[in-house]
Amino acid sequence: MAHEASLSLIRELDELLDRERRALVEGDLELLGRLLVHKEGLIGRINGCDSLERSSLQGVHDKVSRNQALLNSAMEGIRAVADRMATLRRVRRSLETYDRSGRKTRFGTETRSSVEKRA
Repeated sequence: MAHEASLSLIRELDELLDRERRALVEGDLELLGRLLVHKEGLIGRINGCDSLERSSLQGVHDKVSRNQALLNSAMEGIRAVADRMATLRRVRRSLETYDRSGRKTRFGTETRSSVEKRA
């Protein structure tokens, strides 16, 4: 009985890891957050099981590794976008030029935008 319950938890985690992969591929960060809570609970329950064989966990281990690689790639992409946006903000605020002798000169280009609010 305990063995069947353990296998049921592993199957549930396996399906959850497939959903997590789809969310990562589709960029659904909101779903990833919800799945994380459920995944942590499942892993906690699996850790409490006494009758688990290493071979029964191999499939989920492979999926966890695969999803971690996808998550790392997603984080690198988010960092790249954040860096690019910071560069674009910096470019909008100033213009850098070089004279004939190679000296850099920076000109401020920031303009104040005024918005008039009307009722």
